[in-house]
Amino acid sequence: MLLSKNVSLRTVNPLEGRVSQTTTLVSEGIDMAVAGEAASPPPEEEVKLYTIHVSSKYLNLTRQKLELTRLPHDVPQPQRNEWWEPKPTVEPLVDYWLEQYSWRDQEADFNANVPQFRTAIRTASSEFPVRLHFIHSRSTHANAVPLLLIPPFPFTNLSLTHLISIFTTPDDPSKDLPFHLVIPSLPGLGFSDAINSNKHMLPLIAEMLDALMKRLGYQHYVASSTTPSPNVITDIDFRLVNHIALSCRDSCLGVHLVSPSFRAPTWQSAPLEWLKWKTATTLQTPCLGYTQDDITAFRKQARRLTKQKQLPLVPGMGIGMNKIFEPNTLAYALCDSPAGLLLFILTVLRILGPKHEFSDKEIINMAELTWLPGPEGTMRLWAHCSSRLDDLPSSSSRRPRVGITAFSRAKVVDTCIDSQQQSGLPLPVSSPDVHTCFAWGKSRYDIVSSQTVTGSPGLLAWDRPEIIASGVRGLARAVIARDDRLQAAKAPGVALLEHVVVVGVDELVPAETSGTTIQMETSPLPAPIDVFKDYEDKKLSSSGKPLVHRRPATPLFPLVGGLDRELAMDGNGDVSQSSNGGSPSTIRPFVAVK
Repeated sequence: MLLSKNVSLRTVNPLEGRVSQTTTLVSEGIDMAVAGEAASPPPEEEVKLYTIHVSSKYLNLTRQKLELTRLPHDVPQPQRNEWWEPKPTVEPLVDYWLEQYSWRDQEADFNANVPQFRTAIRTASSEFPVRLHFIHSRSTHANAVPLLLIPPFPFTNLSLTHLISIFTTPDDPSKDLPFHLVIPSLPGLGFSDAINSNKHMLPLIAEMLDALMKRLGYQHYVASSTTPSPNVITDIDFRLVNHIALSCRDSCLGVHLVSPSFRAPTWQSAPLEWLKWKTATTLQTPCLGYTQDDITAFRKQARRLTKQKQLPLVPGMGIGMNKIFEPNTLAYALCDSPAGLLLFILTVLRILGPKHEFSDKEIINMAELTWLPGPEGTMRLWAHCSSRLDDLPSSSSRRPRVGITAFSRAKVVDTCIDSQQQSGLPLPVSSPDVHTCFAWGKSRYDIVSSQTVTGSPGLLAWDRPEIIASGVRGLARAVIARDDRLQAAKAPGVALLEHVVVVGVDELVPAETSGTTIQMETSPLPAPIDVFKDYEDKKLSSSGKPLVHRRPATPLFPLVGGLDRELAMDGNGDVSQSSNGGSPSTIRPFVAVK
């Protein structure tokens, strides 16, 4: 944790064209320059503690829009197997959002209990740096393994805070492997900038996340998805993890895939595996690595495999269907309506069919985390990834290591039907009947661990998060047995008391040392004294006064990083009302103000 210290900063406000005097905290991620040095560390190489603060203007605007919500007139109740009638669900949620929900309370909870950071990543393939917001919680156990956890689209990392302790602080670290956990928000979602490029986004994001892990000091790590793929919403999660596995093999030593749908081997890429597959399907009997479940799935899915090559942006409607549901149309529709965005979240949850009963607060949190930055980044990432095929590098002779969590297909069908009948709700759009064929996976991946689970996958991150943890731990153990680069220490008993975060090229500052961020002026654990003293000495010039390099203030409405900035934002009538003003697509150069 950074030690808080008040410093006086001279900043140029481009909206007013004059120099203003403000006071803030080093611990909030303010850029400190080393006196006497001509070049400060590039902003895109800094990892900063991040504090969420939304302008009161925007919260008031949200309230006004909720008060003006107009719901459709009542229509004849449809049959339970036809359309969903959302009014009985939506109306109480809108009332709860208006009368009981407090974003300020939720904001304070996130800032006090979730270790949040943000850094700008600029890769060789990207045109502009993109600021990524991420959760970084280090385990206190010496045998912890670095883990990159991808949130289920379209949810943000802050929706997965309940997973932190499961991975970082297991009850028995000698039995259940602990992890140093990194959960990013994908670009365009939550408090991460959107990618301002026409290039294929998934390879860019994979490259950015790999760069993020290395910047945090993790030269080797494992990664995992958190939702079955593909599902009826999108396959972004699986494709992103797949890109990381295939293109970042020197650093990502293994990935965990949840209910993956592997492609059939081809004669060109894997002739031997192709012959085995054709032999098994011709004989219609288990042989050559194929099981009876594989044979049954092949028969039932023969027609489905040749249909629709891309998942629709909106279930039941393709992206090109009269351009009704192209991303800009949805973004404009939802950007001005918190109630409309709430309906979008409810539709996603209903389609994915979770068994977990989400509370009103959980649902509104999900809506707020999309509403505050604006939904346009979510919609564009969704449409962009759904409309482009992947151009993945060849596996060659070095196949990426993977761990697989599969689900028993028969049990999935039975469980889905039972849960829908018991709920009394109309049947949602069914998820694809995904069968994980291990024989197909072996032609492209080195499957080092696997587990088969009965029941419906649903939304695993909420329904059964322990299954994700079990799959990741199985993968990590298998990788450690083959590659000792993944784990710093074998024994769990040694606590890691001195963690650091990289702030600049040569500067280290004391960082959060436990599974949660403790918001206080000093860390309860000993800081690395020599490192911190060196950092403090470098900050002061010969006159004893700090020289500050600071990026000129930009319109950050509605998302503002510090409490002191709200006063300036709320009192300035020239601030743009743009919903994504707090997450500009580019990082402007920092300017030294003497």
